[in-house]
Amino acid sequence: MKIPYLFSVLRFIYDPVTQEFVNVGLVIYSPKTKQLRARSTQHYGRISGLFETFDGIRLRHALRFVQDSINERGAQMASELNFRSEVGLHDLLNSVLPIDDSSLQFIKGGVGVTEDFDLTAQKLFDRYVERYTQQAIPPKRNDEDVWRSFRQSLDKKNVTRHLIPKRIIAKDFEYEFERSWKNRIWHLYEPLSFDLLDASSMADKANRWVGRATGLEDSAEAFKLHILLGSPSDPKLDNAFHKAENLLHKMPVKHEFIRESEAEEFAKTLAAEIAEHSVESIRPA
Repeated sequence: MKIPYLFSVLRFIYDPVTQEFVNVGLVIYSPKTKQLRARSTQHYGRISGLFETFDGIRLRHALRFVQDSINERGAQMASELNFRSEVGLHDLLNSVLPIDDSSLQFIKGGVGVTEDFDLTAQKLFDRYVERYTQQAIPPKRNDEDVWRSFRQSLDKKNVTRHLIPKRIIAKDFEYEFERSWKNRIWHLYEPLSFDLLDASSMADKANRWVGRATGLEDSAEAFKLHILLGSPSDPKLDNAFHKAENLLHKMPVKHEFIRESEAEEFAKTLAAEIAEHSVESIRPA
């Protein structure tokens, strides 16, 4: 059976002045068959990556209220007698979310015909909400991406081949670092990307490393941890990045930070240290 339908997109407007927005939900409705479905995104972390300040809890509650209210109305309509007059989509949406200047607003979507109402609802949601949100978030870098940015300088100085894996073993914890070399003590090089979606993700990552360093503190082997820092690409997260650095400074082991802007100088210094160590190792006693 051919089922005609209408749909509307729910938009979260972050700033009414600049009209910054992201699609966060979708409603599809068939007056003929009295089918009404609403669905909202669950990817609040992606949305927080778009805007400097973001109340994820408040938005989550608001979206849940809108979604549940519309779906409850849909369940009621499905049980109503057929001779009841049709209700327009505009009136249905306005009864749940009145048209005003709030940050959540329904916009006109489109119309169509389908043989599978639920499948079409899923496809429309993927097209107008999920894919839209994913494309709106700028790509982020992981730890290996940060390592590659340092490796370019290290390769030029023929340093990378000298770095080997090293497992640091403590009383209750052990961890293997992929890149290290020994010069009296072990020097461990760990790339950490803070090019993340939000401030809370940065804090969580910094705290994890404070915990790891604490667990390795009582190792019998002397070592120094060199953190190769990858800064966020979004300037709005610079303050959160600074706080994450402050957290990392609480690591109770010898450590230092090297930023990507210092990669060339870092490679030059490390190459000189390795060269001097090699000379010393063959120098007669």
